[in-house]
Amino acid sequence: MNDHGEGRPLAVVSGAGTGIGAATALALAERGYDVVGIGRREEVLARSAERIRAATGAEVGIVTADLAEPETVERVAAELAGRTVDVLVNNAGGFIGRDGDGLAAVARQWRATFDANVLTAVLLTEALLPLLRRPGGRVVLLSSIAAQRGGGGPYSAAKAALHGWVLDLAARLGPEGATANVVSPGYVAETEFFGDRMTAQGHADRVAQTLVGRAGVPGDIAGAVCWLAGESGGYVTGQIINVNGGSVLGR
Repeated sequence: MNDHGEGRPLAVVSGAGTGIGAATALALAERGYDVVGIGRREEVLARSAERIRAATGAEVGIVTADLAEPETVERVAAELAGRTVDVLVNNAGGFIGRDGDGLAAVARQWRATFDANVLTAVLLTEALLPLLRRPGGRVVLLSSIAAQRGGGGPYSAAKAALHGWVLDLAARLGPEGATANVVSPGYVAETEFFGDRMTAQGHADRVAQTLVGRAGVPGDIAGAVCWLAGESGGYVTGQIINVNGGSVLGR
């Protein structure tokens, strides 16, 4: 039983407005969780929350925040004070392009990419660890196939940093009965990740790299997160769970 009001477990999902984050928030709500979605765009978050409420009847709260800013994350933690967090899904992040030439532009891209993909997860997790259920709490980090095969420059490097960090996090939480894992998606269509950069040929090439002959969809990733969040995922920790249609094998 969760102690935050009506006895339902609570899941906190960052980047919950669109794509994988929205699908994960919906899937957890369908499995009996109340949800708090966090993101930078209030209007997008509100639309996602309303869809989840209408579909599931779950209690869905939203918090607008830039999770790379420590003061903002402290506010998020204050808004959740008194609740028990059963599942924390760190999905916020994305690819950031370079805005010019020269070393200054390189530095801006790398710093912004690290902030968006690593610091967001680290700060939110650290802030909410005092609220995480023990035993039984779950922390899930969203990475990328780019962390294992390259191709994304600073994005690949930032997502790979999550792989190293989750090992420390799992060791830290394990003795208290909580788990920490990474879900590493391959190519997933129906998201905002590529923006206007995706072409028909790019889509076809990525599908051809899979063994199953299709692109992933956000629900594929949400299903993996829900498995880790559920009772059947309780003996899994410190792992990189690949969900990529066979684009990368065995690592």
